[in-house]
Amino acid sequence: QVQLVESGGGLVQAGGSLRLSCAASGRTFSIRVMGWFRQAPGKEREFVASINWSWSGASVSTDYEDSVRGRFTISRDSAKNTAYLQMNGLKPEDTAVYYCAARPYYSGTNSAHEYNYWGQGTQVTVSP
Repeated sequence: QVQLVESGGGLVQAGGSLRLSCAASGRTFSIRVMGWFRQAPGKEREFVASINWSWSGASVSTDYEDSVRGRFTISRDSAKNTAYLQMNGLKPEDTAVYYCAARPYYSGTNSAHEYNYWGQGTQVTVSP
């Protein structure tokens, strides 16, 4: 099993920045993809960004949802088993609970059902 713990959420004004962290523990050697999803009240959970890496640990590629591309950056510190989501230029529509997720294999797509492990979520609120 893999455990994921998110941190870094909070309240920020529009145009501001936040950095979310997701610390993985347990059988971390079994995962090759970490991603971020978000869910706003009354809406379905949606993909935000993901990063995948090879068995050697080198990052392979990143994916972004169109509305965050150019504003958000996903990265990973392999030594700390931690993924980050740097969010710049935040907008009120970015307000949501942000979830970290992980899975063993990269398929080229990022549907929520493809992810095996999930964190508890961290609230991000962007005021106008």
